[in-house]
Amino acid sequence: MAENSITATREGLIAEIQRRVDDKILEQTNAELLIKLIRGADTLDEAMAIAQLGTTYKRTGLHYDKRLEKQRGNTIKYFKKNKELSFTDGTDSPHHKLIIGDNYDALQNLLIQYRGKVDVIYIDPPYGKDSMGEFANTNYDNAITRDNLLSMLHPRLMLAKQLLSNTGIIFCSIDDRNQSYVKCLLDEVFGESAFLFNVPRQTIKGGKTTTSIYKNHDYVLAYSMNMEIQLALLDTDTSSYNLEDEFVETRGKYKVTQTLDYDSLSYSATMDYVLNYEGKCFVAGGDREKREKRINGNHAKQDWTWRWSESDIQWAAENKLLVLKGNRIYTKTYEKCRKRIGRAELQFFTKKQQAYSSLMYVENDFSNNIGKKDLNSVIPGANGFFKNPKPISLIKALIDLVLSNEDAIVLDFFAGSGTTGQAILERNKEGNKAMFILCQINEITNETPNGIAYDVTTKRIKRVMTGTCYDGTSDFKWLKNNQPYGGNLDVYEIDSVSNAEHVCGKTPFDVIDETLYGHEKFTTLEDKIRWVCENFEITQDKLVEKK
Repeated sequence: MAENSITATREGLIAEIQRRVDDKILEQTNAELLIKLIRGADTLDEAMAIAQLGTTYKRTGLHYDKRLEKQRGNTIKYFKKNKELSFTDGTDSPHHKLIIGDNYDALQNLLIQYRGKVDVIYIDPPYGKDSMGEFANTNYDNAITRDNLLSMLHPRLMLAKQLLSNTGIIFCSIDDRNQSYVKCLLDEVFGESAFLFNVPRQTIKGGKTTTSIYKNHDYVLAYSMNMEIQLALLDTDTSSYNLEDEFVETRGKYKVTQTLDYDSLSYSATMDYVLNYEGKCFVAGGDREKREKRINGNHAKQDWTWRWSESDIQWAAENKLLVLKGNRIYTKTYEKCRKRIGRAELQFFTKKQQAYSSLMYVENDFSNNIGKKDLNSVIPGANGFFKNPKPISLIKALIDLVLSNEDAIVLDFFAGSGTTGQAILERNKEGNKAMFILCQINEITNETPNGIAYDVTTKRIKRVMTGTCYDGTSDFKWLKNNQPYGGNLDVYEIDSVSNAEHVCGKTPFDVIDETLYGHEKFTTLEDKIRWVCENFEITQDKLVEKK
C-alpha cells in the first residue's frame, strides 16, 4: 500500500509545533490547541494555515501579518505530463523534471514520491511586487509586500523541509532589504541550530561615481539539520588538530571533539539502536537507565540518536575513525579528509576545498553579469527581462560545497530561467548522475507572451540538453563552445479535476497517472482508488463524508 502522504504531512506539521514548544517559542497549552485544530482541519491547506499561525518569533521580536493561501475548493491538483515538451535520449541517465505551475501545488504533489529524498534545495524567491512580472504572486494579487513575501514563503518552506533528506541542505538567495526577515523565517522553519551561514555575493562589479552607496551584493543563506555538514563547513580552527595516529601521512593530524550520538531535533527511530563496540553495548545518550527516567519523567519524547547508521559505524570502526572515552564514543576529525556525508568512505580535500571562507562569493565570477551572459548565450535577449539571473557558477559552487553523492536529487521551486537545471547538467559532465527538479509558474509578461515557463525555462533546458529548440532551430551562441549535455526531461503541468467529477474517463481515478509519481501501473481499480484517496486529500475527505 502506498504511504499516506496526507497523514505524513499533517504529522510533520504537528512535529514542528511540538519543536516550537521544546525551543520555548510556544506555550504547551497553545501548542495543544493548534495540534487539535490541525488534526481536525478539513483540508491540508487549512492545516498548513493553522501551523503558520503558530509562528510568533518571540525570540527575535519579528512579527508579520499572515496572509493565508486562497483555498482550492473542491479541486484536486495533480501532475499531467506534457508529452510534446518531454524528451528522452534513450539512455539510463536521470529523468530530470520540470513542473509548470504554482510551486505550492507542485511541492504537495512531490511529497508523494520524494518525501525525505531531496539532497539539496536552492531557491531565489521574488523580492518585490514588480520583480517577476504581472503575475509574480498568483495568490496575493501581485502585491509582494514583506507580509506577503513571508506568508507566501512559510507554507512552501514547511513543505520543502519535509522533502529534504536527513542529510539535506537548503540555500536561499535574498536581497539586503529582506535578508534579515527571511533569515528569521528560516530560523523558525528549520531551527536556529540548523543555520550554516549567511554570506554575501557580489551582484555587480564596480559602482557609480556619485555620493550615494552603490549596492554591489546580496546574500546566500544556508541551513541543514545534518551536523556533519555543519562541522565540515564551520570548522576553521586548524590549530586544534594536534593528535596523530598511524594515518598521519595520508589523513593528517586529527582532533576529537564530536560525540557519535547527539540530541537530535529530528528524532528517527532507525538511528536509535543498541550499538556493540569493542565488546560493550552503547545507547545514544549515554546511560540507558538515566535516559529512560528522563523520557518517562518531564520530557515525554525520544531525543538522542546516533549520527551514523549501523553499517557506517561498523565501517568507521574498521577504519579507526572512532575513539572511546568513558561510556561515550567520539569521532576523529582529520586535517586532510572526513567521512563523506551520508556515505561510508573518506573524502580527501583539495586545496580549493580547504580555502572556503565567508567571502568566497564576493567575486565577479558569481555576479549577475555572468548570469546574464549565461542566459543570453542560450536564449538571446532573455537577459533583458530577467533583471537578476544567477550565474551557473554560483549554483554549481554551492552544490559542490556539500554534495558528495553522485546520484543526488536537487530541487529549485523558484526555477526562473532554469539556471539550477543547467548547473546540474554541467556537474554531470564530470561523471555525476544527479537529477534536478525545477518548478516554475508560467508568468505571462510583455516579453514572454506564452509565459516564462514555456518561452524561457523549457527552451533553455531543451537547447542545452539536445542542441536544438523545440522548433528544430539551433542558432544560439552556447553551441559554439559546448556540446549538448544529453539526457532525459519530463515536463509536467499542474492540472485540476473536481472531486465531484463522475463522467467515465474524467474522474480523479481516471486522469491521475500514478506512474508520474514513481509508482507502477495499478492492476486493479480498487488499488488505484485507495492510492488516490491516500494521497490526494479532497477525494479522501469526500469519501469519508459519503461514508
